[in-house]
Amino acid sequence: MDATSLKNSAITLRNAIIPILLALQAVLMPAPAKAEDYLQCVPFARELSGIRIYGDAHSWWDQAAGVYQRGAMPVEGAVLSLPSHGAMELGHVAVVRKIIDNRTILISHANWSPINGRRGQIERRVAARDVSAANDWSLVRIWYAPIGELGTTAFPVNGFIYPVPPSKKASRQWASSKPQRDNRSPNRSLFDRNLTAELAQVADQERPAGGESRDLIGELLDRVGS
Repeated sequence: MDATSLKNSAITLRNAIIPILLALQAVLMPAPAKAEDYLQCVPFARELSGIRIYGDAHSWWDQAAGVYQRGAMPVEGAVLSLPSHGAMELGHVAVVRKIIDNRTILISHANWSPINGRRGQIERRVAARDVSAANDWSLVRIWYAPIGELGTTAFPVNGFIYPVPPSKKASRQWASSKPQRDNRSPNRSLFDRNLTAELAQVADQERPAGGESRDLIGELLDRVGS
């Protein structure tokens, strides 16, 4: 076999092996998660609370109308709903874990404080304080890890979404841009099934392994909005 034939054979063999090597690399050495693949507040709040609402956090309050009870007072297991505010264009949702007093609660949420320079982290049982003049939970300050205390910004609050259906079957309705606040508190015993434990798949880690979502349909809806 002459030199030209040997060279052509080597090229053919190389071209055949490269795809196999690339496939093995993809399996054995997956690419690191991209910066935008951090855990968002929405899927974490949905799985922890059991409230099956999808889409950006700012849309949760209106979506809950007629589907879940809503109110102005915190209850353990309820979702604290924040509208878009300033640079927080997508709003925010967090789950109430404990009532400390009439001004202070502990919440668990994701993608609020950057921790060790990384976004998308889970914070468990951190403080949120009502700073409204009327003590009606319409304005809150939330624990911010980089400064080790409550943040300096007071955020407006839509209210709290409770993980139980309305007491009466409601017909389909469109929520107004400024929905009426409902001060009725639901029966706390109805939350027991949702408060037995932290989610097993997120309790021991700060983010899903490999940045993969456990709810692919929900993750897609979260990305495209409601």
